[in-house]
Amino acid sequence: MAGNKGKIIYDKVPVRTHIIMENEDIVELARKYSAGIAEPGDVICLAESVVAITQGRAVLPETVRPGRLARFLSRFPGKDGSLATPPAMQLAIEEVGTLRILAGCAAAAVGRLLKKKGLFYIVAGRELALIDDIAGTMYPFERHIVLGPKDPERVVRNIKKATRAEAVIADVNDKGCVDILAITDKRYREKVIEALKDNPFGNEDEQTPIVILKRRKASPP
Repeated sequence: MAGNKGKIIYDKVPVRTHIIMENEDIVELARKYSAGIAEPGDVICLAESVVAITQGRAVLPETVRPGRLARFLSRFPGKDGSLATPPAMQLAIEEVGTLRILAGCAAAAVGRLLKKKGLFYIVAGRELALIDDIAGTMYPFERHIVLGPKDPERVVRNIKKATRAEAVIADVNDKGCVDILAITDKRYREKVIEALKDNPFGNEDEQTPIVILKRRKASPP
């Protein structure tokens, strides 16, 4: 179609990495694995779980000692919820504090009456929605609870400084949901969401927690 002339599109390039461990420098890893691939105008996308892992935010549940409140509150999320086990709920309490958790629970109760979902996370903190309870992420963290990454905006800024490409940290699932935690240029937001909907990140044998979106112009008709 003539309307495609000059249109910018993005090719997805999943990048296979080594098994990334805690205390590695995620900015240096992004620079290393994007070298020779990413250029200005391209977008380096990182899975939020791998960023969190490098920050030491993957926790084995058996190392957590849930209190009474955590054991009580973990009964209420659905079995597929991210805070459905006492260790995950305890980590959530430690992350934002008891008062915010209780305020979130009160908001959730009101939400049920009003048939509105998501009020717990709006009040208690969006970061709690990023907790992966027994995440099933890449080896050797498949049995860990993975918290959301700290200061994602600073991370993407530093990646852009190191690579000159745009950078994104995203939470993506296989249901087509894309949550952008941080992005260096908001003008790219919709294009990135569209590109990541099919979840090109690979947390299992693919070992591709970095995906580079290569910018190019659509071919003329």
